Amino acid sequence: MRHPTFRIILTLVSLHHLTGSIQVAKIGLNDNTFKTIPRHFWHDISSPYTELPDDDIEEESEESTTHDPYPFFDETNMTANVTTQLGNDVYLHCRVNDLRERTVTWVRRKGDDIHLITVGRHTYSSDSRYSLQYQAPNDWQLLIQYANERDEGLYECQISSHPPLVFLVYLIVVVPRVEIVDERGVATVDKFYKAGSTIELKCIISKVPQPTSYVTWKHGMRMLNYDTSRGGISVKTDLLTGGAMSRLYIANANRYDSGNYTCALADIAQATVAVHVLNGENPAAMQHGGSAEWRPLTSTMLMLLLLALISYCIR
Repeated sequence: MRHPTFRIILTLVSLHHLTGSIQVAKIGLNDNTFKTIPRHFWHDISSPYTELPDDDIEEESEESTTHDPYPFFDETNMTANVTTQLGNDVYLHCRVNDLRERTVTWVRRKGDDIHLITVGRHTYSSDSRYSLQYQAPNDWQLLIQYANERDEGLYECQISSHPPLVFLVYLIVVVPRVEIVDERGVATVDKFYKAGSTIELKCIISKVPQPTSYVTWKHGMRMLNYDTSRGGISVKTDLLTGGAMSRLYIANANRYDSGNYTCALADIAQATVAVHVLNGENPAAMQHGGSAEWRPLTSTMLMLLLLALISYCIR
């Protein structure tokens, strides 16, 4: 059974719809009667005839459209270039703000192919050199150990928002260049010295992002940088912009000093030269490549052939 007040209210709604006005006093009700009625009652029973005040509608609209903060990257231009040296460990940074419940994913893009590397803190790459290193408060770092030339290229840090956000990182892997050069600064594979002279080899290291003095010299498999067994060996290395220059000196050369000499930048790159210690020959004439190197040998061979021919004829 309906409450009498409810019947009265229905009657008022009908009258309001028909006449457009209601005089509460005429039917024996006072203002207190309506104070107990729920705020949205008129809207619930009389819509579309009775509308809520505009401020109430706006308030409900604002509540229904409230969203979580949208994630964003620290880098405003959404791209970065990273340069590393062959063999180094490198970190690709991806700093994300307001991530909340969303996920960060690293992928490698090669043309039209996309290779999944990490999702959240889990690594899915088959290459064990790749891993996710999270650094609080917001840096989702991709670590690549012992970077090689195949690692160079485009990487994407993606956020699982709608639409997805993407931060691009282009990795450049620099391969150092190591050359053993002659007095003219030209790369050489052979050096000739006279017995008793001083062997001087010069090694130029270039294309190195960070200066390094870790240059080693070897004679065959024997390390020379700290060798004291022979005596008369010294190594001097100077740092240059983007590289280094290293010199090896060996005093009072003898035939045991002949052989292959290697200049190496750690285990990354190296160059080798063959050293020839000569007894009595003219090293200067043999030092240069091309025809100059072969003329003395050709003359000697012709002389020997001529002597052999004369000896044969005399017999």
